[in-house]
Amino acid sequence: MIRIIFPLLLGIATLLPLGAVAAPVTLADNAPDSYVVKRGDTLWHISGRFLKQPWRWPEVWRMNRDQIRNPHLIYPGQIVYLDRSGPYLRLGKPVGSLYEKRFPQAYSEQLGTPVPSISLAAIKPFLTRPLVVDDGVLAQSATIIAVDEKSVYAGPGDTVFAKNVKPGIGSWQVYRPAKALKDPLTGEILAYEAFHLGAAQVIADGSPATLRLSEAYQEVGRDDLLAPAVASEFFSYVPHAPESKVEARVVSIYDGVDEAGRNNVISLSFGQRDGAEVGHVLALYRERGSVDYRDAEGKQTYKLPEKRSGLVFVFRTFDRVSYGLILESDGPVTVGDSVRQP
Repeated sequence: MIRIIFPLLLGIATLLPLGAVAAPVTLADNAPDSYVVKRGDTLWHISGRFLKQPWRWPEVWRMNRDQIRNPHLIYPGQIVYLDRSGPYLRLGKPVGSLYEKRFPQAYSEQLGTPVPSISLAAIKPFLTRPLVVDDGVLAQSATIIAVDEKSVYAGPGDTVFAKNVKPGIGSWQVYRPAKALKDPLTGEILAYEAFHLGAAQVIADGSPATLRLSEAYQEVGRDDLLAPAVASEFFSYVPHAPESKVEARVVSIYDGVDEAGRNNVISLSFGQRDGAEVGHVLALYRERGSVDYRDAEGKQTYKLPEKRSGLVFVFRTFDRVSYGLILESDGPVTVGDSVRQP
């Protein structure tokens, strides 16, 4: 693939909200002067080589905002180099054993697969499956009304019949609305999490349509729902902090476990209506509870301060909730933990 790249030299002011005052960016210990991008790298990994706070890369990366947040221009073999005077990061092109600094010029080169923001292994299934059931998903969903051979449940390779299957859509995902995602403080239902059951292919249109289950992770039966399959897209969003205040909570831990840690997926009470964006990095804070203390004045109860416990990277957003991958954690993350700006 031939890629044309236009590095744009824009300053920090173009990347911060108006009136924002940010602490100086801190270089990582033993930060290198340059780094050659390798296959298997992630943008989080690359930025962590230069900065103590990887999500602050956009503030020192000398390109415009859209390029940074959708950086399909960083590929294995290219060089990221550090200008310590800013500090600033720029993209270079290898020239022999050295590198050539690129200013506002254009060049083309043969490139491979672009570098993703974070490792896709942990989140790939979540990028295409229906995670949250809302009015939009329900409006496009079909319903299984029967299983072939008058069976109660179907498995891989079996035939099912469904109503409201739109003609022209051949691939469908099978799901079941399951868990209510509730605000840990108020108990308000924010959304319903979909339980992914498998995938189906249309073999005959009609009313009902006939489908064959190509995948089934659990038994599929009558009243289970079908949503049009979503094509997988390349995922690459540079980590960046929200531009406005965030006060949210961990709503659930995927797979129903009680505690989460590094590389686990969690849902947050922070959705699109709150300004959630794919690529947002948020800090996790663990509740320490309270303690009773008795002295001459009597018994008093003190709420202990929260402890910052890690970082979460938002990779998919919905109206009232979002899903994130825990990238750093120094202990267990539980439902009800606070989520704020890093």
